[in-house]
Amino acid sequence: MPFTGQIVGFPTPMAGLYLHIPFCKRICGYCDFFRVADLRLVESAVMAMHAEMDEQRDFMEDRKIRTIYFGGGTPSLLPPSEVQAFVDHAAELWDCADVEEVTIEANPDDITDEYVAALRKTAVNRVSLGVQSFDDAELRFMNRRHTAAGAVDAVRRLQEAGISNITVDLIFGVDGFGEDVVARNLEQVLALGVQHVSAYHLTIEPNTTFGRRLQRGEMREVSESVSEREYALIDSVLTAAGYEHYEVSNYAREGFRSRHNSSYWHGAQYLGIGVGAHSYNGRVRRWSPQTVGEYCLAREYEVDVLTERDHFNEYVMTNLRCAEGVDLEYIKSHFGAASYEKVMRGARRWVSSGDMVGEDGRLRIPVGKFLISDAIIESLFEV
Repeated sequence: MPFTGQIVGFPTPMAGLYLHIPFCKRICGYCDFFRVADLRLVESAVMAMHAEMDEQRDFMEDRKIRTIYFGGGTPSLLPPSEVQAFVDHAAELWDCADVEEVTIEANPDDITDEYVAALRKTAVNRVSLGVQSFDDAELRFMNRRHTAAGAVDAVRRLQEAGISNITVDLIFGVDGFGEDVVARNLEQVLALGVQHVSAYHLTIEPNTTFGRRLQRGEMREVSESVSEREYALIDSVLTAAGYEHYEVSNYAREGFRSRHNSSYWHGAQYLGIGVGAHSYNGRVRRWSPQTVGEYCLAREYEVDVLTERDHFNEYVMTNLRCAEGVDLEYIKSHFGAASYEKVMRGARRWVSSGDMVGEDGRLRIPVGKFLISDAIIESLFEV
């Protein structure tokens, strides 16, 4: 049975719409996401995405859309008028009267005065900036196409235009840069006063520039102790400044949690539009594994039909990554007494060691232990 409970701090979850814009002008060294550097295909892909919206209007059981998210890739490569065209099309297909959040991911060097002026004429009310670092040497190392000064200018340009919900992505755990760079990045974030920060540990995947460098011995992964120190530094600085550490990698000012991503973590249905985009309707999870050219001709999907075990494991995984943790009564009523007992037995050693907390009918991982959350979560899975 899919999760149908209430998101803490939010009304009953309504569906989300995700629009994947896979195009990039430059491929970053760490990137393992589906992305395409051939910008000549953008127009065809946009047309195919509109066609897919029409085709999939009945995919979700919940026809009320609460959040719309333009991700990538680099959605800021689209003119804002194209972004608004997607929002308008969505309103023709689903009930969008209660949409609360429309987010667009953007590269700092796309945030010109002209772009921001056009963006203000759209429904977008949240901008996610892929800053990654405010250190020029680290940006060059990652093959980012903006500078530190450009990132600062992008945030200020958005703020001056009246956009009051800005999130910044940072990457830590990059060998050769260390805690001093992390500290300076955090200092700049605080000086800019953004509402939300996502801080991700660098993961080196095989099919990336960094993966190939690692294989050739040209770069290293940081040690576990370095990861722990940098993670602790981020947590201490941001929480001391008033940010809530509400998910493993995410921090928000009060009232500024990512509503779209929180819906993912709490089991809401969502429709992903675009090549490589994932969708979930409470029964199945599916995605398009095609190339852009194949997707433009006809949409095909790989589908996973979720079992009761899958739903249980996903509930445990996503909710234990969040500050509120799992609702034990929900586990008992939706997954049965046997699953409840298994969780309680499995959690006992973690609670004894201080790596979990049981209180108010919930089990949660203290934020200071988030870095070992994967090991805790996997120990509670049904296999």
